[in-house]
Amino acid sequence: MKKTKCILSALFILLFSSFAIADVINVPADQPTIQDGINSAVSGDTVLVAAGTYVENINYNGKNIVVGSLFLTTLDTTYISQTVIDGNNITSVVTFESGENLTAVLVGFTITNGQGGGDYPTWWGGGINCENSSSPSLSYLTITGNSAANGGGIYCHSSSPSLSNVTIKENSASTFSGGGIYCHSSSPSFSNVTITGNSASYKGGGIYCDWNSDLTLTNVTITENSATNDGGGICCYSNMTLSNVTITENSAASGGGIYCSSYSPILSNVTITGNSAVSGGGIYCYSSSPNFSSTDR
Repeated sequence: MKKTKCILSALFILLFSSFAIADVINVPADQPTIQDGINSAVSGDTVLVAAGTYVENINYNGKNIVVGSLFLTTLDTTYISQTVIDGNNITSVVTFESGENLTAVLVGFTITNGQGGGDYPTWWGGGINCENSSSPSLSYLTITGNSAANGGGIYCHSSSPSLSNVTIKENSASTFSGGGIYCHSSSPSFSNVTITGNSASYKGGGIYCDWNSDLTLTNVTITENSATNDGGGICCYSNMTLSNVTITENSAASGGGIYCSSYSPILSNVTITGNSAVSGGGIYCYSSSPNFSSTDR
């Protein structure tokens, strides 16, 4: 509890201090929609969103700004569920595609009803789509009920977002891989993240990590995810470092907990239990030699 309060306080001080040197655009008081708030902002500004459901699909358009619910100013976590961005099953709910950096912040929302479908690139990233060297900060979010051919919850292509205190649940990769998150040529970091109840029609129910990626997971729970083929919890074809991670009750044909091929993940203080598969209930390794330290499996 003390640690959580310290993290919240640090986030509050960091973000709130920026108000003194930048504009705060209130939605809907100053602008009627979140996208209108983004459009009127310049890098360094904050778009502060009142509780409610906003049926829209937003794009940061290269602006390094903070978009946050009233959680940002109150640290009241109930605002996460009370402030919803609903994509209306049209396209990705939130898009970062113009090289946004870690000062582009999305904080304190529920992201839902995103739909990736049709021709490239709209079939990627139901909830959040990160492309073209975009590496935003995503914190205190619930990403749920989104779907896409690849990356039902989040899609990362040549991007390295930072995720902290995020729940990714009940999203689906309806055609291919990455029910929770799909990574290609990306190096995202995860801290205090829960990935649960996601599904993939092909590989990586929770996480799909393609070639040329490098994932870092710290204090992460991956549970009750499923894939038809490989990697119910994680399907990994790239570098991956796991520390203080629990992988439980996931299922797939191969690698119920983890499927790794050609690369050798580093696992420290990892618990892998209660997963199921035809081959490799806990871990399935192909041309891989995982490095285990204080790991239960």
